[in-house]
Amino acid sequence: MNTTIETILNHRSIRTFKEEALSEDTVHTLVEAARRASTSSYMMAYSIIGITDPKKKEQLHEVSGHPHVLTNGHLFIICADYHRMTYEAADEVKEEMKPNLENSEHLMTAAIDGALAAQNMAIAAESMGLGMCYLGSLRNDISKVDELLNLPEYVFPLFGIAVGVPAEDPEKKPRLPHAAVYFENEYRDHEREIRTFNENIRTYYASRSSNRRIDTWSDQMQRRFRTPIRMDVTDYLHRKGFNKR
Repeated sequence: MNTTIETILNHRSIRTFKEEALSEDTVHTLVEAARRASTSSYMMAYSIIGITDPKKKEQLHEVSGHPHVLTNGHLFIICADYHRMTYEAADEVKEEMKPNLENSEHLMTAAIDGALAAQNMAIAAESMGLGMCYLGSLRNDISKVDELLNLPEYVFPLFGIAVGVPAEDPEKKPRLPHAAVYFENEYRDHEREIRTFNENIRTYYASRSSNRRIDTWSDQMQRRFRTPIRMDVTDYLHRKGFNKR
């Protein structure tokens, strides 16, 4: 097994970091790794915003509620971005572009491009001995984040990434088994594998070193989807010119 595979398989979310800012060279390297990710049709439909202003970090922390929004080596925010595609377009050309800019296909493409770039960044960070944690919680008030970042039309925040020198060493959290995520030729029912996974997760939560509890993966998913979450995102996306067609 090579070191790249080892890095990927050893991933853990790190939420506690040492008080040590990333150097400019390290930030540059991480962004370079992100820029080399695959991209659909050469669109590169994302932007990365690094947050260095302490006041802005505090305001983003108020949205997220997670302490590692404040206490990290560097905070990145990944945005879907089609705004730059309109820079050289005359008004009549931009009108012709709107049906594509505003359809669901290109919403998906920007989200995929941003996620691919972010995962390149995450693997690069972990290969350098750093830790990281994704922050979907910045969408708790997506309009507020939009305002804080001064995002123009056709740009919206996907998620954040907190990166830094780890100050904790948590256990690796189990993932769904191979047989529950990989099927050949067609989708296959895998309820039996989920039941087995739930028993494994129950054991994991009961035995881990911190935050022990009685819980399963299916129970977590049922709790999550029974409670409405971030129901303002659809209207926000429409206002930003996305997912309208």
